[in-house]
Amino acid sequence: MQTDATSLNGGVLNDDERASIPFVPVRRQDRAMTDEIWIELLLARAPLGVMATAAEGEPYLNANLFVYDASQKVIYLHTARVGRTRRTVGESTRVAFTVHEMGRLLPAQVALEMSVEYASVVVFGEVALVEGPAEAEYGLQLLLDKYFSHLHPGRDYQAIQPAELVRTSVFRIRIEAWSGKQKQAPADFPGAFWYQGLGQLPFPPSSDTLYTQI
Repeated sequence: MQTDATSLNGGVLNDDERASIPFVPVRRQDRAMTDEIWIELLLARAPLGVMATAAEGEPYLNANLFVYDASQKVIYLHTARVGRTRRTVGESTRVAFTVHEMGRLLPAQVALEMSVEYASVVVFGEVALVEGPAEAEYGLQLLLDKYFSHLHPGRDYQAIQPAELVRTSVFRIRIEAWSGKQKQAPADFPGAFWYQGLGQLPFPPSSDTLYTQI
């Protein structure tokens, strides 16, 4: 079944909701990114996101694959049918969600001045368990299209089946506000270098590999 955003029940923004999302002020205004396109591009390309929830006074983080749907300004992710994420979301729907990218490490003559390049987005909003099968399939297909973009349903793999939908929990984060930050040094910054472990460790790392890295 093919589904688009305009056919979802309860998942589509009206014209007022499509207006620009408000920005949350950040402490370092010199690093604030207030370009909505910049924020959306980072959300679109980030491979991993972290959702922060809290229930009964206990904070909880879920690091997960996700997809940003620019047509609705929402984030979709999924987990198992049972577990702490689903239980926590069932108790409290207020969430924060963040993505980041790490750039070069920036050495200095003074320890306190050593730094790093980065880009990050923090989203604030409301999370909901997607109840309708049409929207659940839509969100899951967006995830597949993001991470397996070279593969196509019906050609390279079986399209999502109703029986599969009942085995997973699909969540939608409705974005209510966001913030963006970036620190980028000049290309010729003296001594700037990339962290040696960035993207280089095998997965999962063996104990021998970890000890040689220490």
